[in-house]
Amino acid sequence: MDSGEVIVNTKRDKSMKNILYFCTTLLTALIIFVSCDTKKPASTSTTGLMTIVCDESFQNILSQEIDVFEYTYPNANVIPYYVDEKSAIDSLLKFKTKIIITAHELNKKQVEYLKEEKGACRTQRIAVDAIALIVNKDNPLSVLSMSEIEEIMSGKVSRWNELAPSKLDSIRVIFDNQGSSTVQYMRDSVLRGAEFTKNVYAQKNNAEVFKAVSKRKDAIGIIGVSWISGDMKAKELSLDEKVKALQHNDTTTTAFDNTIKVLKIRRDDSVEAFQPYQAYIYDGSYPLYRNIYVISSGAGGSLAHGFYSFITGFTGQKIIQQTGVLPSVVRPRMVNLN
Repeated sequence: MDSGEVIVNTKRDKSMKNILYFCTTLLTALIIFVSCDTKKPASTSTTGLMTIVCDESFQNILSQEIDVFEYTYPNANVIPYYVDEKSAIDSLLKFKTKIIITAHELNKKQVEYLKEEKGACRTQRIAVDAIALIVNKDNPLSVLSMSEIEEIMSGKVSRWNELAPSKLDSIRVIFDNQGSSTVQYMRDSVLRGAEFTKNVYAQKNNAEVFKAVSKRKDAIGIIGVSWISGDMKAKELSLDEKVKALQHNDTTTTAFDNTIKVLKIRRDDSVEAFQPYQAYIYDGSYPLYRNIYVISSGAGGSLAHGFYSFITGFTGQKIIQQTGVLPSVVRPRMVNLN
């Protein structure tokens, strides 16, 4: 009986020890799981949710960058907001977003503020954009000099027949919107700070500028070149085919939309005029151009930093090349078309 009791007690002890061991192991595993889960980042460089605020002038470029990025990384979700340049910069400084696309760099004070508050402020030029001047297809004008552009913007020249023989009446200048970087560029670079003529009008966006010019024979539109050009081959590709094509360093051949006329522009000290093709932007022959920057306060390893790396990398630069804008990294090649 005693030995029997001992055996029974020993089995009971082992059973209790097994239960305690199982419970301890389960509790330890649970603690480790919860601990790991709380330390798990909300996003990585290729997963998660982020916003990006972009100068509306560059919407055509950013929308294509986002399409390819999200296709490549299905667990990434990038939400864009297209606003005027000042609002884009304000959104970064007020911490409403961690990444913006704009035509101007931050000043030294703004950079120091972001570094102090967020610990990071990265800026890189991603492209050189041309400002295109477009007119209706029925407008007989084909070439403008820089001084003639200044005279149109200031009101010194207000009628089409002052530039070339024409049956058209007053010149109607059309911009995207009052607060756009395109307006600021023309005021600073062409008018050198002077005021615009009263015949300058603002639309809601670049698409509206394009529509207005295609309908009005008396209009001249001021618009970013990406809105009127693009890779002829890429336009016919599906997103899957486009992503595969971006991996190869093949030639990009851009063409302008044929529903409007893109004017040639010449410098005052030159007899030759040029349209805003990438090669002429690259060598400086086309005089109306500006830089495009991506600015990020996102920490390393975040989705904002991942998108920053993407748009400044090879694939992101190839996408920019296909929009007709000159990328900072990928250089254009001249192609003769028969």
